[in-house]
Amino acid sequence: MAASAGKFNSFLFFKLPSAWWCGVRLTFLNDSRAVTSVKHKWINQNPFNSMFWAVQGMAAELSTGAMVIQKIRASGKKISMLVQNNNANFSKKATGRITFTCEDGHLINEAIEKTIATGEGQTFWMKSVGVNTDGVVVSTFNFEWTVRLKK
Repeated sequence: MAASAGKFNSFLFFKLPSAWWCGVRLTFLNDSRAVTSVKHKWINQNPFNSMFWAVQGMAAELSTGAMVIQKIRASGKKISMLVQNNNANFSKKATGRITFTCEDGHLINEAIEKTIATGEGQTFWMKSVGVNTDGVVVSTFNFEWTVRLKK
């Protein structure tokens, strides 16, 4: 586990308790990639005995948002972030441990640099793919993030 992943998991407990109680955890974080994990259990299931789609969404969003938070902090500027749009595709029943990976960290730098330079909000899309323990894709989420320099 990356050192900062532990700090993000503490952040989850205090700022996003529903994700923490459902079992969402950040397991890896660097400048280009973030990985989250969540295990199907009673507290996060739907009536069809699989993981509720919203729990998958929380894990997927964290895999994108953790990198955005990290890069905003590194910029030293006061920048707000918000999901403007999202979409998802569910391709297999989510049971067992589901791991979400986002490898779109490279998209964040340009948006942050532009919002700092122009003062205007910038948007960018990031993708997170969830796979089960057999490596089968169960869901794919896309998030359109907006970053804006705070006034």
